[in-house]
Amino acid sequence: SGPVLVKNPHLDSMEEDVLYHLDLGTKTHNLPAMFGDIKFVCVGGSPKRMKAFAQFMHRLLGLAGDGEDVTDICAGSDRYAMYRAGPVLSISHGMGIPSISIMLHELIKLLHHAKCRDVTIIRIGTSGGLGIEAGSVVITDMAVDSSFQPRFEQVVLDDVVVRSTKLDKDLAEELLACSREIADFPTLIGHTMCTYDFYEGQGRLDGALCSFSSEKKLEYLRRAYDAGVRNIEMESTVFAALCGLCGLKGESCCFHLL
Repeated sequence: SGPVLVKNPHLDSMEEDVLYHLDLGTKTHNLPAMFGDIKFVCVGGSPKRMKAFAQFMHRLLGLAGDGEDVTDICAGSDRYAMYRAGPVLSISHGMGIPSISIMLHELIKLLHHAKCRDVTIIRIGTSGGLGIEAGSVVITDMAVDSSFQPRFEQVVLDDVVVRSTKLDKDLAEELLACSREIADFPTLIGHTMCTYDFYEGQGRLDGALCSFSSEKKLEYLRRAYDAGVRNIEMESTVFAALCGLCGLKGESCCFHLL
């Protein structure tokens, strides 16, 4: 808990901070007035899903109106969509590590400029499951890379920087406890493997390229399962790394489709 942190000394000397892909900025918008009371941020890949989530939260929180007319705060940009329902911000992040990374850099700066405190951020999305029942929800206790290691490797200039991908275990347990009140779908805690690709990186046999056999794929997936991996997606490692570095209480919850 506490303030949202930015780890960039250059920001203090900037006359204006433009959040290019959110169509927001420190000179053009009063960010503390617009976002200072935000306590929860939910992010997911699809703009339509995040609009529907904001409408759902609007109804659940009993806010005025039916929520159908929620407006896209980032309408001036075609990169991401952002909606709010009371203290809850709902934002799309697109697909893959580069897309969510760009959004998170600007979101974290937004929360910092707005002087938000004690913010919880949750990624809600879909994933491929591993050895679990279809329709399950996996709450991530640790995001791992394709070698099943809890790390995110970022090339900065010509250095490879390795960052931790541990998520908030107390929040994971809290979400698991909440899930017991909803009997519609099984929920479990497990490792989430994050890949850089939807096809070869996840062992699929139906991409434009495939350099391995079905036997090699199954052997790899068995090793992933034995390492504690229960679902596979493409955003969790950078999500966990940035949340941890910037003082955000973060967690990832994914609905397993297959």
